[in-house]
Amino acid sequence: MLVVDVAIGLVVLVGSATALAALARRFGVSEPLVLTLAGVAASYLPMVPQVHLEPEVVLLGLLPPLLYTAALRTSLVDFKDNLRTIASLSVGLVLFSTFAVALVVWWLLPVPFAAAVALGAVVAPPDAVAATAIARRTGMPRSIVTVLEDESLFNDATALVSLRGAIAAMAGAVTMWQIGGDFLLAAVGGAVIGGAVAAGLVLLRKRIDDPVLDTTVSLLAPFVAYLPAEHVHASGVIAVVTCGMILGHGAQRWQGAASRVAETTNWRTIQFILESAVFLIIGLQVRWIVEGAWHSGLDHRTLVVAAVAVLAAVMLARPVWVFTPVLAARLFGRTTEPLSHAAVVSWAGMRGGVTLAAVLLLPASTPQLPVLELLALVVVGGTLLVQGTSLPWLVRLLRLRGPSRAEDALAKADLLQQATSAGLAELDRQIGPDTPEPVVDSLRQRLVWRTNAAWERLGRPEAEQMTPTAEYRRLRLAMLGAERDAVLRVRDAGTVDYEVLQHVLARLDLEESMIDRFDEADEEPGVEPLAGAGAADGCAHLEHAPLLREPVGDLVCRRCVEEGLPWVHLRMCTGCGNIGCCESSLGNHASAHFAATAHPVMRSVEPGEVWRWCYVDELLG
Repeated sequence: MLVVDVAIGLVVLVGSATALAALARRFGVSEPLVLTLAGVAASYLPMVPQVHLEPEVVLLGLLPPLLYTAALRTSLVDFKDNLRTIASLSVGLVLFSTFAVALVVWWLLPVPFAAAVALGAVVAPPDAVAATAIARRTGMPRSIVTVLEDESLFNDATALVSLRGAIAAMAGAVTMWQIGGDFLLAAVGGAVIGGAVAAGLVLLRKRIDDPVLDTTVSLLAPFVAYLPAEHVHASGVIAVVTCGMILGHGAQRWQGAASRVAETTNWRTIQFILESAVFLIIGLQVRWIVEGAWHSGLDHRTLVVAAVAVLAAVMLARPVWVFTPVLAARLFGRTTEPLSHAAVVSWAGMRGGVTLAAVLLLPASTPQLPVLELLALVVVGGTLLVQGTSLPWLVRLLRLRGPSRAEDALAKADLLQQATSAGLAELDRQIGPDTPEPVVDSLRQRLVWRTNAAWERLGRPEAEQMTPTAEYRRLRLAMLGAERDAVLRVRDAGTVDYEVLQHVLARLDLEESMIDRFDEADEEPGVEPLAGAGAADGCAHLEHAPLLREPVGDLVCRRCVEEGLPWVHLRMCTGCGNIGCCESSLGNHASAHFAATAHPVMRSVEPGEVWRWCYVDELLG
């Protein structure tokens, strides 16, 4: 019965966490905060048993996969560009916060300094899950989100190594040289092991064509990197992160498309389940941790003062560390970084599951252990409540603008245009004397439709007017639905082998999944105006083309009006001011104007858009 009880508990835990996270997303509130508060409330229900989170569960079962899935999505290019900032936050700030908290704890509580340092290491690393969940919901600039995510990949390693040194100091004599050597071994050893594991997995995965087998290898990867590193006392965290970043960066070359899709879907699901469950478990432990500290024998007034002081030290250490170099650099004119960015980074210091897991690593002989556990819990709950709820307000107060959907749409269209040009050029090289013309036409049409779908999103058609690509999507989806119904009728009649039916249904599902769909963000109202994209490097046409020119006549495509055709997006020739419609429009009169006049540059004349396009070099500016 014990096994059945555990299974039921896991099902209830995951189901509840999933439902609560879905509700939080539905109403646009912080998922970590909702899950934690729900856990606190549930801990007081009589039917809910006492929950004790074993540190091994987090450090071995939860931390490696969560770090790995974050590392897979991390850009090595962005990481190198922000390396100094990331190192400052993930190493310098963690150590600074560790000793700032240690001094406060040592001053207020009857504990040795080593125990105070241990608690400081426990509460030092912020939790990326909470910060980035709020960051994406409030629309922070991508540069800030990148720094917060990349910081979180390494700050856990610094904190856990510091905690290991503090525990060793509590057990006996240890020198600073030994601690420094352990830190160097953890960092270098973890990176070497992670790189070696990644190299081995690359050789293995290059020989795997089956998406199921490849995904299985991917699920094992974080543990294959973490366990050997921990076994030799290196940093398993750094090993997992290094392995994940290398594999993620080269996935487009080492994996097939089906494997990449399967891997992404599986890891996103695992990440969602684990993150939701962790914060719910945090809340479930609150009652028992509070009761343990309350009856520890320490004066209640001292307990409350220590809790408030430690929370304040944690919340103030980050702004002090972030703002000091920024203000000093601005004083000497060595930086132009906006103070608003520093303000948001300094306030995005919410703590989470790693903090609670780390405090459980403290040995039972640690003085005032129940109190230290409570202080860690107060830091987690306090930062989630105070910083988590006020961070969106701070972003709005500073008027920080998140990623523009319109600018993203323009960048996607430009990138797809470049990819399409490369694809068409390769098609021309591959065409042989025996290549059927209908095959070539079909391939060309598919590329054109895909690119036009991206450009259409930049247009402002009337509400009732459907773009050509949207009409294609609507009709093809209807056709696929009818095709699937016909196959299902055959299946129900039992006249065709089931395995054959499954293959046919899989082909229909694959085609439906490949049909370009409108991104939800692109369908939302209030799309921001497009700013200029800047002059494209190496294009003399864009560099010398007029930035502004009055259009000839009204903002309509004159030839579309004459021919009775609708248009999707209007473009103006910067050479003569002629207005024409884009490639997605039925007439495609802008390209026709270029073919007739050889005027190389056109610009958008849609409201709020000032981007330009060079037909000759096929570059955006």
